[in-house]
Amino acid sequence: MKKFEANCLEKVYELATAEFNCSITELEIEVIQQPSKGFLGFGKKNAIIQACFKNNCRTYVQETKTFKNKDVKIEEVSQRIENSIKSEQNSVIKEKEEQVVSTSPKIESKDKIFDNFYNENASQTEISKIVVKKDKEVILEEVKDGISLLFDNTCYKIEKINVEFYDEETLYIEFLGEDSALLIGKEGYRYKALSYILFNWINEKYGLMLRLEVAEFLKNQEEAIYTYLEPIIEIIKEKGTFKTKPLDGILVHIALKRLREEFPDKYVAVKTNVRGDKYVLVNEYRAREI
Repeated sequence: MKKFEANCLEKVYELATAEFNCSITELEIEVIQQPSKGFLGFGKKNAIIQACFKNNCRTYVQETKTFKNKDVKIEEVSQRIENSIKSEQNSVIKEKEEQVVSTSPKIESKDKIFDNFYNENASQTEISKIVVKKDKEVILEEVKDGISLLFDNTCYKIEKINVEFYDEETLYIEFLGEDSALLIGKEGYRYKALSYILFNWINEKYGLMLRLEVAEFLKNQEEAIYTYLEPIIEIIKEKGTFKTKPLDGILVHIALKRLREEFPDKYVAVKTNVRGDKYVLVNEYRAREI
């Protein structure tokens, strides 16, 4: 049997399993001395055991070896065990990542989704014309009734809801009343939520875009973003490319529309950075092919 010594039983067992290169269950262990912390460092005792393979304990003629912390570093033994565990875990994680990558959409496809969402090209116009089969007056009446039904039982005092066509492909909705400004919310969070709900309903049912005005919130946002874009437009004319700061909610759509109007021959699209923030990228048109 071989003797092992460490400051606790856990470490001394690690020494034994490392030495015999087997599981602790395969060893016959005799505890010679239990560890003790002592009192204020006095009377401290290490754990001492003797171990050998079960049913195969042989008497060694040579002097029994004693493994102490100064001879065998516990950190090295623990590190070898941790490395073997991490190696197995990394191989499993790598296999899972390969499966996820094989089924996940590529970044280019995600960019195309954003491009398609904000792109008002001829193909989308044709699709919208196919979806919109009802008369304009019927659409206006249905949308107005639906919105009125949505707000009839709320605590907001909404006096009037204007619904009209902004252009052939866009519906303009305006909320008027004493509490209309409350629909904006802090930093526009209620406006964004309401715009999202109405857009998904109107776009899916009638194939129309949405222009939502609440207490001149949209007008003020447009004026603010136009002021921000003025120097940027000059930079783009000079350098040919630019990336806006991260824009939130309706601002990114306003900026996209304005820059596309100003630069119809350039590649103008909404992109997303690693933090999930959206910005507008203006580049040479050939960049779209990359």
